[in-house]
Amino acid sequence: MATASAPPRILLLTHAQSYRSSPFREAAGRLGIECVLAMDMETELADTGKHGWGFPFADLERAVAKIQSVHNRKPFTALVALDDDGTFLAASASERLGLPHNRPEAALAARDKWVMRRKLAASGLNCPRFVRIAEGDSISDAAGRIGYPLVIKPLDRNGSQGVMRVDGEAELMAKVERLQAIMHPGSPSPAQSEFLMESYIPGAEVAVEAILVDSQLEILALFDKPDPLVGPFFEESIYVTPSRLPASAQRAIKDATLRATQALGLGFGPVHAELRLNAQGPWILEVAGRSIGGLCSNVLHFGEGESLESLILRHACGLPLPDLHAQRRARGVMMIPIPEAGVFSEVRGLAAARGVPGITAVDLTVREGQELKPLPEGNSYMGFIFAEGGSPAAVETALRRAHAWMAFRILPAIDLIPQS
Repeated sequence: MATASAPPRILLLTHAQSYRSSPFREAAGRLGIECVLAMDMETELADTGKHGWGFPFADLERAVAKIQSVHNRKPFTALVALDDDGTFLAASASERLGLPHNRPEAALAARDKWVMRRKLAASGLNCPRFVRIAEGDSISDAAGRIGYPLVIKPLDRNGSQGVMRVDGEAELMAKVERLQAIMHPGSPSPAQSEFLMESYIPGAEVAVEAILVDSQLEILALFDKPDPLVGPFFEESIYVTPSRLPASAQRAIKDATLRATQALGLGFGPVHAELRLNAQGPWILEVAGRSIGGLCSNVLHFGEGESLESLILRHACGLPLPDLHAQRRARGVMMIPIPEAGVFSEVRGLAAARGVPGITAVDLTVREGQELKPLPEGNSYMGFIFAEGGSPAAVETALRRAHAWMAFRILPAIDLIPQS
């Protein structure tokens, strides 16, 4: 733990395209915490200057040894992974350094969808039929055992990248080939990588934001997702809190989330869970050992207005925590979907969108000339719309009205080639 003479020093594990780096760095600055970035870079281990250090996250032993070397020169108080890619490394390095964190096997279970499914099924929670497809397995036979409709997904991607619904045998192999191309971008004839196949679960979808303090799950927010996420892809858009579900349903969701974290062995730090609710009760889709993605955390405020990032950093460093109950005014966010592939040119209607009553901000995160990939190939957004109001329904309406004003001009990539 930090002393009065030495402020906390924290290593944030992230990657160059992450939305999460800036909010965490800003929160660290407000708290007086020294913040160093560990960037996911395939081979570079050198100091990257003001941006921190480069580490090959996939090369676990090498990256842990480098983190230990940096720590030995000037110790860290804690390591925090901002995205899924860094959670296993953060846990492994924390164990080596004797810092508080989840056990590495728990971090892996919350990262690898195959490991997660097996642990959740063994816990007795509602669980879809599932199978891991490896090279040489009969895909059509596996689909026959699972039954249609089914869902195929990579074992370790996030942001719904590569997740596809398959309604029948006629489309099965085409979507499997598309999934393999997503997992092997740029390869003309990708070898088959393992992937997960599971039965499709109908129902209303929700998200839970929580934090584990002394292995006790503290629910920070329950988000409704009012858009029907039925496929063929599963692009998230609107999150609204507090939830409009009945109190009994909310209790069931919170209980299922607690049981899921226990089944995976998680006991420290942020948790983001996705669930579906139907007549059989809640079904855990995924549990991640990190906070909500994108800029969505902007809708959450605690205590005297502290951010989610501030709360997470306080907990990681052993600092006093604010009130863990999010401020109750209805708030929501829309992750603006990428409408088509191409190159971003401009957006019209931005001023009108920002002027919609209840809208607090519209933040575009795309840049002119940026190549865009919608789901299932992509895993990012055009930007984020934020709203607050007197009720969840009013917030949802404001988000939809603001989005309706916005018109994006996206050019085919070929239009960027200079004409002779």
